Amino acid sequence: MRTVGKLIKGTTILSEQVYEIDDNEGSYQDRLEKSLVEVCRLLKIEVPIWLSKNTREYVRFRRTSFNADQFFNPVLFERFEIKVE
Repeated sequence: MRTVGKLIKGTTILSEQVYEIDDNEGSYQDRLEKSLVEVCRLLKIEVPIWLSKNTREYVRFRRTSFNADQFFNPVLFERFEIKVE
């Protein structure tokens, strides 16, 4: 599983990181959770709040985005996007 995380402000990508995890390492949900946490660590941001809209987007498109209001602390970007390839 390869997860790409991007910090976006307007139409500009501020930062992008990739995290890869072995497909045999736990359940799909465990791998997705670990990938999200690790991408956030690489980007030096806190883990956002995962809402039902994120689940719907992820199931349909294998990607989802998090708005600034899904973080507990103020952030310097407008959107955090993850995509699983």
